Amino acid sequence: MKPDDFDYVSKLLKERSGLVLTKDKSYLLESRLMPLARKSGFKGLDDLVTAVRRRDTVVERAVVEAMTTNESFFFRDNKPFDQFRTIVLPNLLKARAAKKSFRIWSAACSSGQEPYSLAMILKEEGAKLAGWRIEIVGTDISADILKKARAGTYSQFEVQRGMPMTLLVKYFKKKDENWTIDPSIASMVQFKEWNLLGDLKALGQFDVVFCRNVLIYFDQPTKTKVLRSMAGLMPDDAVLYLGGAETVLGISDQFKPVPGQRGIYAVARGSAATLGAPGG
Repeated sequence: MKPDDFDYVSKLLKERSGLVLTKDKSYLLESRLMPLARKSGFKGLDDLVTAVRRRDTVVERAVVEAMTTNESFFFRDNKPFDQFRTIVLPNLLKARAAKKSFRIWSAACSSGQEPYSLAMILKEEGAKLAGWRIEIVGTDISADILKKARAGTYSQFEVQRGMPMTLLVKYFKKKDENWTIDPSIASMVQFKEWNLLGDLKALGQFDVVFCRNVLIYFDQPTKTKVLRSMAGLMPDDAVLYLGGAETVLGISDQFKPVPGQRGIYAVARGSAATLGAPGG
């Protein structure tokens, strides 16, 4: 790809999605956009970029979606979901006992594995949650990837990555080479197309936010902005999950690490910093 074309497309991506691509990542741009160029009937990347430069909104959107669709899999890294089941959920049940409701947000949820993993955990805790109203919202910038998430159909390879066999058998139905999630789990998750750089207020308030392996693609000012916006949606005792390679330190004063719970952050103005501590 020509240097000036790379600069133009990378600027577009940052403006529309927050994704930052340095010049050493030109190979990534080419590997993601060549299939899109062929699929869209262009002779090559030059013609694709020409359409982008003409401000063809359909092509612009397709380019952003091609570059921001990230890999996901069920129960990714395991520990965050163990923490949710054994620490975060019990605290939620205690803190929300009066109103018997809470909301969870899976930001940049890709093809749905993360929110569906959370839904399965909650389904397994069914007896404790009788009479509770629970909402799980999964958002992503890509309309195409959300279609896959809503369909809830995954290949053998996709369900083999992280999915416990007991849950696969219990909550999925196999047809040919694919597995489709049970309607009882699918109905627990609402999927919405949303840009993290936009106004988040309309999403409402959330007690738990999963934003894992997303901030690593943003520059520091964008990280700070997104975290500030998220904090505005969270009550004082809410918690935020980030990926293992991510942190709020030196980036945002809206959150603080929860001692002893790697990857979980408390709202700085609140009291969840004692989450999981004796008597906390």
